Amino acid sequence: MSPAHDVQAAGNRVETLLAELGGLADAAARLKAEELVRALVELYGAGLERVVEIVTETGAAEVLGRLASDEVVSGLLVLHDLHPLSTAERVRAAVEGVRPRLGGHAGDVELVEAGETGVVRLRLRGTGHACPSSRARVVRAVEHAVARAAPEVAGVEVEGTAPPAPLLQIGHRPPDPRPAPGAVP
Repeated sequence: MSPAHDVQAAGNRVETLLAELGGLADAAARLKAEELVRALVELYGAGLERVVEIVTETGAAEVLGRLASDEVVSGLLVLHDLHPLSTAERVRAAVEGVRPRLGGHAGDVELVEAGETGVVRLRLRGTGHACPSSRARVVRAVEHAVARAAPEVAGVEVEGTAPPAPLLQIGHRPPDPRPAPGAVP
């Protein structure tokens, strides 16, 4: 199993356990368990902060870059607000990284906003997105890439994804309401 799947499974397990803790009838036990989780998260965050400081102090930008690009470490750096790249920078890199896999179809994806709301807004432009299935493929790939690069993002809105107007449908000619020539009215 890849680290990405392990992180996903661990995140799901943590969410499940936190929900179970919230449902404990014993309020004192629930509070102690929540305090334990907070203390551990703070401890690991402080440790990561020291790692980033030491790497930065030694001028090892390449090491910090490698740490920040590792999916597991990157997620932890984001969680503790220690990632050296902003959300917008990571989203731009994610869009750039997905372009080769889409055969140029993502060439017209641009970042509109990665603001305080937690929602990233992207825009699809150009004629390469006329086919609804092609457009949907691009949107799915970009959303997946953004979620991996910026797990703190609450959502992704993609402008320009409205389906194209339906084509004029040509059917059978309706019957002529006028009487046929020579017909008796």
